Amino acid sequence: MVVSVSYDNKARKQTKRFLSSKYGHYAVLLLVSLDVSCIFADFLISLFICDHTCAKGEPVSKKLPQAQDALGIVSLVFSCLFMVELLASIWAFGLEYFKSKFHCFDATIIIAGFVIDVCLKGVLEEAGSIVVILRLWRVFKIVEEFSAGASDEMDHLTQRNEKLENENADLKRELKTLKANEDGQ
Repeated sequence: MVVSVSYDNKARKQTKRFLSSKYGHYAVLLLVSLDVSCIFADFLISLFICDHTCAKGEPVSKKLPQAQDALGIVSLVFSCLFMVELLASIWAFGLEYFKSKFHCFDATIIIAGFVIDVCLKGVLEEAGSIVVILRLWRVFKIVEEFSAGASDEMDHLTQRNEKLENENADLKRELKTLKANEDGQ
């Protein structure tokens, strides 16, 4: 039992460290970027189909609806990956994760997107397109996280720079004192 608890704590800490790291942020940014690209591609295909069937009365290639079906499957895969990320975050950070309003909002978007991808089809799916817009919010989340991380790193670097400048000044004074003592002898 002790081994199990120790392994659980170690895995939880590693997950927390990864999700908080820049590589974790890059992974989520990559997933969000790919998801947004697929959403945009689906939107463009829908516009093309609508333009050719509604306005011009031309038949559309059968490949376009097949591409939309494939993008729907990809969207479901991304929804599942975002759910895994959410569950991993809750597991790693515990209920502390929900202390941030931003994380609460993000969790709501992830769950709503997952429900729409899994449960709603047809007309109801079109009504759920608002979640697509909300998914784009995740891009802003990632940008916000990077800017917060960059700000923290900048503060750290500023402090380190000040410390090194002070050490350099002390060493210069010490060298000047040593040279003065050497010249005085």
